[in-house]
Amino acid sequence: MNSIKKMFLFLCIAVLVLNGCRSVPPSTNAAVSQGTASPQGTTTAVTETQAASTPTEEPQPAAVINPLTGLPVADPAILDRMPVMVKVSNYPREGRPHAGLSFADIVFDYYIGYGTNRFLAIYYGNDSPQIGPVRSGRLVDAQLVKLYQGILGYGSADEDTNVYLFQALSERAISFEEASCPAFCGTDTHSVVGVFASSADISAYAKQNAIDPGGTPDLEGMHFDANIPEGGVPVEQVNILFNYYNRAEWKYDAASGTYLRWIEEMEGEEDGNFRMIPLVDRVTGERLAFNNIVILFTHYIEYAPSEHDVELMKNIEGKRAVFYRNGQMFEGQWKVSSDQAPIQFFDSSGNPFALKPGNTWIVLADDNSIFNQKQSGAWELFFLLSPQS
Repeated sequence: MNSIKKMFLFLCIAVLVLNGCRSVPPSTNAAVSQGTASPQGTTTAVTETQAASTPTEEPQPAAVINPLTGLPVADPAILDRMPVMVKVSNYPREGRPHAGLSFADIVFDYYIGYGTNRFLAIYYGNDSPQIGPVRSGRLVDAQLVKLYQGILGYGSADEDTNVYLFQALSERAISFEEASCPAFCGTDTHSVVGVFASSADISAYAKQNAIDPGGTPDLEGMHFDANIPEGGVPVEQVNILFNYYNRAEWKYDAASGTYLRWIEEMEGEEDGNFRMIPLVDRVTGERLAFNNIVILFTHYIEYAPSEHDVELMKNIEGKRAVFYRNGQMFEGQWKVSSDQAPIQFFDSSGNPFALKPGNTWIVLADDNSIFNQKQSGAWELFFLLSPQS
């Protein structure tokens, strides 16, 4: 009897143990199933959570590039205008240091007679609040303003030149006598420190008077690349002389990657002992620095000792050009493809030549000029007019 009771008790305990074991595994198995049955589902859930917590990045607009420098502009709206091209005096020396040249995209440097030169500065991607001293227009300005689809800001001109500029450019030739301050501020353009211009205010005047219709002109044609082209020769200095007493030196500064301009000091002309001094921009107080120096050889036409024109638009086949960038000199060519397109540059093989992104100083030299190496790493241009027929 006792053995039967013991057997019955043993069976009851066994049944309870078995039922207890079966009651736990189902819940455990269910938990494991939720975590492992669909690994892909788990990954998807994590990705969706991350996506919900990560803000969607808006695509950044492409940088707007100034076609005259190859550099992006801070405000694309500044390109919705005609380039402002201002005449700046280099002689007499009392007008130095010049104002605002460091803000220009391009500066043209050319002969105006009696061993002197003058500048035409182009403001498109930047403005300068003060440019000058502003001086008179010249015949070649009409071609340059047409090529760059600009407006000319100048002090005045002799009667014949003034008529020519107005015939060629119409109201796009804006003189000091027409646009008052703040476009042109001063009293007398024949005073070398008398009149200065503001490129932004000249633009405003042109738009207010329906001279500049607004919109972005097509100024494509120049090429820029930060990479240095092959085939260059190391040259650290180039001198430009329009006369023995009118000289400029561009010296390459490796630290900034630019060419710094030096000019002759006013004292010393009588005995020929010139001392070269650094040129600064009176607006910034800093050295005048350009990324590219370009010499274009062409033909000057002399009508009078102080009246010249320069053949630019006729050069559709190509003429000699010399380029300086990154401390190297390159031979090439320049030509004009249209009377409303920037001057184009090519290497010695006829391929487009890429300037360094940045500002460019362009010298218009007569074909008869002397251009040679003065010493290792230094070249010199001495301007000479061709014999006139």
